[in-house]
Amino acid sequence: MSTVNLGALEALPDGAGTRFDLPDGSIAVFRIGDDVYAIADRCSHAEASLSEGDVFDTEVECPRHGAAFDLRDGRPLSLPATRPVPTYRADVVDDDVIVTLEETADA
Repeated sequence: MSTVNLGALEALPDGAGTRFDLPDGSIAVFRIGDDVYAIADRCSHAEASLSEGDVFDTEVECPRHGAAFDLRDGRPLSLPATRPVPTYRADVVDDDVIVTLEETADA
């Protein structure tokens, strides 16, 4: 288990995703007000970048085929996706976003 500091919370756009390329892969980080969610940046259906998807409340819609995922636990909410995407713990510490790189959901 490791952590990564992704920088200031206010640097993330509210209501949208941001892609972070890390040594072990890419993650998508979503800021919704003061809450932050981190998931793998890959749709489990078609491998599209989820950071480019539209955000509705705590859901992201895949830009390729429209599958929706819950940002809190990665579970698919609509077809064509049937498998969850990995999620990661995201915390705000002293106004910085800290992500723990240990999956919290089954992939």
